[in-house]
Amino acid sequence: MPPAAAGMADGVHLLGFSDEILLHILVHVPSTDLILNVRRTCRKLAALCLDKSLVHTVLLQKDYQASEDKVRQLVKEVGHEIQQLSMAGCYWLPGSAVEHVARCRSLVKVNLSGCHLTSLRLSKMLSALQQLRSLAIDVSPGFDASHLSSECKATLSRVRELKQTLFTPSYGVVPCCTSLEKLLLYFEILDRTREGAILSGQLMVGQSNVPHYQNLRIFYARLAPGYINQEVVRLYLAVLSDRTPENLHAFLISVPGSFAESGATKNLLDSMARNVALDALQLPRSWLNGSSLLQHLKFNNPFYFSFSRCTLSGGHLVQQVLQGGKDLHSLASLNLSGCTHCLSPDTLLHKAEDDIDSSILETLVVSCCNLRHLNLSVAHHHSPEGLGRHLCQLLARLSHLRSLSLPVCSVANVAPRADRAPPQPVTHAVPCGFGKKVRIGVQSCPSPFSGQAGPQPSSVFWSLLKNLPFLEHLELIGSSFFSAMPRNEPAIRNMLPPCSRAQNVGDSEVAAISQLAFLRHLTLAQLPGMLSGSGLVSIGLQCQQLQSLSLANLGMMGKVVYMPALLDMLKHCKRLKDLRLEQPYFSANAQFFQALSQCSSLQRLCLVSRRGTLQPDAVLAFMACCLHVVVCHLFTGESLATCKSLKQSLLRRI
Repeated sequence: MPPAAAGMADGVHLLGFSDEILLHILVHVPSTDLILNVRRTCRKLAALCLDKSLVHTVLLQKDYQASEDKVRQLVKEVGHEIQQLSMAGCYWLPGSAVEHVARCRSLVKVNLSGCHLTSLRLSKMLSALQQLRSLAIDVSPGFDASHLSSECKATLSRVRELKQTLFTPSYGVVPCCTSLEKLLLYFEILDRTREGAILSGQLMVGQSNVPHYQNLRIFYARLAPGYINQEVVRLYLAVLSDRTPENLHAFLISVPGSFAESGATKNLLDSMARNVALDALQLPRSWLNGSSLLQHLKFNNPFYFSFSRCTLSGGHLVQQVLQGGKDLHSLASLNLSGCTHCLSPDTLLHKAEDDIDSSILETLVVSCCNLRHLNLSVAHHHSPEGLGRHLCQLLARLSHLRSLSLPVCSVANVAPRADRAPPQPVTHAVPCGFGKKVRIGVQSCPSPFSGQAGPQPSSVFWSLLKNLPFLEHLELIGSSFFSAMPRNEPAIRNMLPPCSRAQNVGDSEVAAISQLAFLRHLTLAQLPGMLSGSGLVSIGLQCQQLQSLSLANLGMMGKVVYMPALLDMLKHCKRLKDLRLEQPYFSANAQFFQALSQCSSLQRLCLVSRRGTLQPDAVLAFMACCLHVVVCHLFTGESLATCKSLKQSLLRRI
């Protein structure tokens, strides 16, 4: 009997499930495939595929099989039912595909970030969407608000949520949105045009109208590096400084590097301190450092605080942020990244190698017992001796954590473990199993295939992760680590040596991560104590939900000691979508790409390797095998001629 017939005979055919179960299954099918293919298989699925729970929201982002023709057919079939549509990042679709959105007359929310959109095309589309309340668009060079029709402006006047990504100095559609309650601004403006001309925010002076903020509740701005982005955001903030919205509850500005205060921003902050009570706050570090602003700001039921890279002392954290240990059960996210003194006593003599004050961390844990996201990276947080005083032991009480970022040195045991020899300088460590003899006086390690390093119950890091079984996002980053290719920070070429305590964090601590069955995103950077990488294999076997993996500067820098373990790990990562590797002297050979080819869900690969090598034939074979890969960035030491030849070979295969 055929397998399908046998399944029906046993009563376990797919269609035998209840409608509720089938709807839970169908929600994971891409919208284009659901409507254009699954719906045509049988009458029962045809009816279920049109259920409002499936067609109410249509997500096309990262659906790389969605062509303009499929979008047109999808809108024709169910366009009248769609209320929320996301085409974010659909860069492969032509601008004409956006015009089909106008047929979705019931749209309440649409996201067109990353789509090719002109002011005329935007005007035509929005003129037909009278129910629209949430909009996300890009403002590119050539955008002209004077091209917007009166019907389009009428639609914009009813929009309450706007996400606007700026690639040119402009107010975009903000002046037309007179009912705004939530404004998200992303500044991605380059300092120069393609022709080399220097841009200036003064291009915005004289543009008709100004933003309307009277109903604003949430203001968020994220700036890419560059002076022009700071110049343009000041023009947006100048309007806020004249009249601060009374209902403002969240004010967040993310700026790389320094961002000097101006008279308008000082007036804005003073007005906020007098007139509003905030629930979320993030400010440039230069606005907070040496300022008494936190003493005057009022908070209602805060749910998000970010003080990244601020000189926030432990006393200020307890008294001004935690309000003397007040119950902040509403706080869900706290970012203290780069706050080197936030867990230390108020002293100017504090050094990086000094221990933290456990009482400060304990106050934080008790006050913010419902924290879901905590970032303590880019700092040296060394725990003192004593039972229950280790950072990992205190953080284990935060059972609601879903995202955690820690410096490597913070998870090291205070005293060296009995089962581990005193750490030797990493530059001299040579692991076994790579064809070299073991030198006397150098710590040895087993082959990654002779037995995996398992989690050690005596490790405080193992105990921490045992108490956080639902953790989904984990970052373990060396306190001195800086990426060679950062996204929103200036590149730093001078590499600082890792913290001495980080030498005690190695393969067994990495293996402890395998306890996290729900882990989806993992970052490991600057772990000099890793000798074989055997813990990676444990993660690959146990963390089956892993979707994003970033590894950087693991083990000794002169050789990729964890390569065999990485190849073994990749064979088990069936759900991995994003892989980023940053390691000097990395050899992207045929063995690496063969193992990577077994990651059947992989979509994005980024390799950054100073003096690294790659095999073009292996890259071509990998790309031919992994059809879902849409981004492949290979920054190695290969010649320009080799890279151009590889690029042409890949383009010919498209």
